[in-house]
Amino acid sequence: MLEDFQRIMPASPPAAEIFAPYHLSYEFRREVAYREEFKNYCQWYRLTAQQHQQELEKMRQDINIFRWFRGK
Repeated sequence: MLEDFQRIMPASPPAAEIFAPYHLSYEFRREVAYREEFKNYCQWYRLTAQQHQQELEKMRQDINIFRWFRGK
């Protein structure tokens, strides 16, 4: 009896074969999002470091008030 149904309707592929393309596209989208976030973080870090370096140079050029109190 079961053999008769297999002749009428082909057997469905296993679930892994059905969901493999969806899983692959999900992993790809996740990787793209991760790389985009990492790129944005690196850009933010570079800009912040650059600002800090500029602030440090300004601070080095300022008058050192504490030196007056220490007597040096």
